[in-house]
Amino acid sequence: MSRKHFFSSPDGVVVNMLNSLVTRNKHMGLDESNRVVYNKSHPPSQVTVISGGGSGHEPAWSGFVGDGMLSAAVCGDIFASPSTKQIMAGIKNVPSDSGIILCITNYTGDMLHFGLAREKGQALGYNVDVVCMAEDASLGRQKSEKVGRRGLAGNLLVIKLIGAASQKNWPFERCRKLGELGNDELVTIGTSLDHCHVPGRDAFEQVPEDACVLGMGIHNEPGLRTISPMPSAEDIVKEMLRYLLDPSDKDRAFVTFAPSDSVVMLVNNFGGLSGLEFEALTNVTLTVLARDWKITPTRIYAGILETSLNGQGFSITLGNMSGMARAMDLQLSEIMELLDAPTNAPAWPKNGYAPVQHSSEMEAKRQQAHAVAEDSSPTSKGPPTPASLLPALRKACDVALAAEPTITQFDLQMGDGDCGEAVAGVCKSILANLDSLSSPSSPDGLPPLLSLLESISENVEDVGGSLGAILSILVTAFTNALHHNTIKHNKPLDLATISSSAVSALENLKNYTSAREGDRTVMDVLIPFVETLSASQDIVQAVQVAHDKADQTKDMKPKFGRATYVGDEMGSERSRVPDPGAYAVAVWLVGLLEGFGLAPPHK
Repeated sequence: MSRKHFFSSPDGVVVNMLNSLVTRNKHMGLDESNRVVYNKSHPPSQVTVISGGGSGHEPAWSGFVGDGMLSAAVCGDIFASPSTKQIMAGIKNVPSDSGIILCITNYTGDMLHFGLAREKGQALGYNVDVVCMAEDASLGRQKSEKVGRRGLAGNLLVIKLIGAASQKNWPFERCRKLGELGNDELVTIGTSLDHCHVPGRDAFEQVPEDACVLGMGIHNEPGLRTISPMPSAEDIVKEMLRYLLDPSDKDRAFVTFAPSDSVVMLVNNFGGLSGLEFEALTNVTLTVLARDWKITPTRIYAGILETSLNGQGFSITLGNMSGMARAMDLQLSEIMELLDAPTNAPAWPKNGYAPVQHSSEMEAKRQQAHAVAEDSSPTSKGPPTPASLLPALRKACDVALAAEPTITQFDLQMGDGDCGEAVAGVCKSILANLDSLSSPSSPDGLPPLLSLLESISENVEDVGGSLGAILSILVTAFTNALHHNTIKHNKPLDLATISSSAVSALENLKNYTSAREGDRTVMDVLIPFVETLSASQDIVQAVQVAHDKADQTKDMKPKFGRATYVGDEMGSERSRVPDPGAYAVAVWLVGLLEGFGLAPPHK
């Protein structure tokens, strides 16, 4: 967990956050002294829906204020319930002739303060009632029998349903009943790698490095159990879904899911997971649901929805919309219309489940683009692949793979350490390509040389990164130049043709990068290698020059890439390493030479 914050204490953070939110959303108003965000366009003829709780769960609940969702949100201090006075201010900012529903997540402070506000509101003549939202499945009936289940991110589905129903002018009692069904038809479980940290406070607890907590709540409270050693992402998801769906677990089988039921899924980021990891976890959840439980959600909502400050965790909510429709005596489509109803609440996921009109014309074009016959490509013609090339390519890749730890170490000193991984990825991709080669059109089973080079260019391109892009452009341009020379001009496949094609490819590459010799990049190897090969027609000499030039990059000041941000104390140990990309290409060229059975450069 990160314990560093830009704010040294919580003082003023909530008010700053709320002012930012309402400034960016013109439909919102702010009662700053009471920390109430309200919908300025909510009509009094519709049922008012108010929620809230401690701050630190953003965007809940203020981010869900808008047409078709919350009429107002009341914000307490971090992880502390708002006061009754604040909640009463919320009621007075969005009064309703139809009734007011207070949507509360089941925590003691919230229940007491919102409950007291209900009593005060009724004394003032308001038609006000409470919906207690509680759908946590992790603790089970036994552990939660006295206090009830915790309210987790599934409450947002309840708020969406009630808010949309209010906008459709549903009567008060019917809106309230819809909200109460959330506890009957929703289940949620959370898991986290660590507790969150509150600005200005000491960290009271930390989850061990090789562990995660199953059943974590959103207020730093302990979870159901700690799992160690750390399981795989799929095993974590499998365990979470078992707690939500296993009908034999009588302590936690809160909701029955029949095969024909329409199920929605909401996956919530506690705030500290990267978007990359969170989306991957969402997809793993979908995979396990389909494979192990034969459930394919009809709606998927995923994102940072109800956080635990910077908590490194996520929760999964499953909702039985068919069960909710049956209980409300509605068609399933009517329930789904509520979920799909548009809202200007800024934090509700904009998934876009509206019907899509597919373009048949574009689909035909798409299929045509993917169906280009292989034999129509110019690369299917041209000179055959020399038998000696494949073992040379294999040797080059093997040598570069063996050098991966060194390349990574060089890049860690000057960059972010991904160059070795990229080089290894290129080499493994090329080796897999070579293993799969077969072509009935070639007597020796090999594809034509231009086809082979084209596929190798794709191997390089798939890896990504700047090094992959530069090398892919070079190989593609070399393939085009070789096609021009051998097919259009009928030149033989000899060293002169190869070197002139390489010169053309290098000139083409220079159009896409301004890096030149002396800039401490891979160009410090590529340029002298190609120029020496062209001038000398001697590949051994050209590789020797490439090897020497790569070594000389350790004395150069970088002018491109991340290495330019490293301090320029040229005598420091950090800077006295070769450029990793230049080094990697030189190593690969040495391996290629050895694969051809030629003497390697002097080292």
